[in-house]
Amino acid sequence: MSTATLQGTSAEVDFTAVCPPRAVVAVVVQWRGRIALFKRSQSVGHERGLGHCITGYLEPAVSPLQQALAELKEEAGLALGDLASFRTGEQLQISDYEGNPWLVHTYTAVSKRRRLTINDEHDTYRWAAPGKIRRFSNRVPWLDIVLGSLMPGAETNAG
Repeated sequence: MSTATLQGTSAEVDFTAVCPPRAVVAVVVQWRGRIALFKRSQSVGHERGLGHCITGYLEPAVSPLQQALAELKEEAGLALGDLASFRTGEQLQISDYEGNPWLVHTYTAVSKRRRLTINDEHDTYRWAAPGKIRRFSNRVPWLDIVLGSLMPGAETNAG
């Protein structure tokens, strides 16, 4: 499992000993070598207006794979039959800007189709080349960590 810290966090405290990490899934959707960036809508509770991948909290008694596929269907309208491939990535330990630990189960879904059907969690989406993601300053800061783990050769870091 990889460990990373979100931008803005400088504390080196092991918060997982105090508070167990909150488990989530993160699915990066690709089509013809491009990545879908979803703009979070005002109807969500956090990270409104920021570029994002498909995410969701891991529900009790549901495997990360099942949750990832459910979120992909719910948020992008993609079922297994719509995919050329679906790959499991690393489990990442990421601390947010408040030092809260998150366990992120990562996946890559390669879509057979360009057009996605988004739900109310997103206002819109756009396809971007992996090397161009850093140009979008309005993305969630942890997206670079997820993309870096799934696409090691992609230059996604803002620095």
